Amino acid sequence: VQLQASGGGSVQPGGSLRLSCAASGFTFNDYAIGWFRQAPGQEREWVSCISKHDDTATYAESVKGRFSITRDRDKNTAYLQMNNLKPEDTAVYHCAADPRCYEWRLIHDYWSQGTQVTVSS
Repeated sequence: VQLQASGGGSVQPGGSLRLSCAASGFTFNDYAIGWFRQAPGQEREWVSCISKHDDTATYAESVKGRFSITRDRDKNTAYLQMNNLKPEDTAVYHCAADPRCYEWRLIHDYWSQGTQVTVSS
């Protein structure tokens, strides 16, 4: 049973990345998928979430209009398309699976390892 995040990297400001969150060992369609990030010395920040039933997407104000979350139920994978990246988007990004979307939860049902995103000129 695992959730695996990938797709991070280093880009210049204004660039794009697409993160992937691949699920295995549990019923992907029974869970909402959220993305969170944590920069050095800062608390974890909720970024986005996609619901389990109707793919309703929600976003933090800091990424609204730049990030887009989707899910492919055939591939048991969720994606976070990140456009117009800014230096303040630099962080380790994690995905989580929960019965519903949470902006904060002490312990998630499933939690991925992190993938580093660095935005720098």
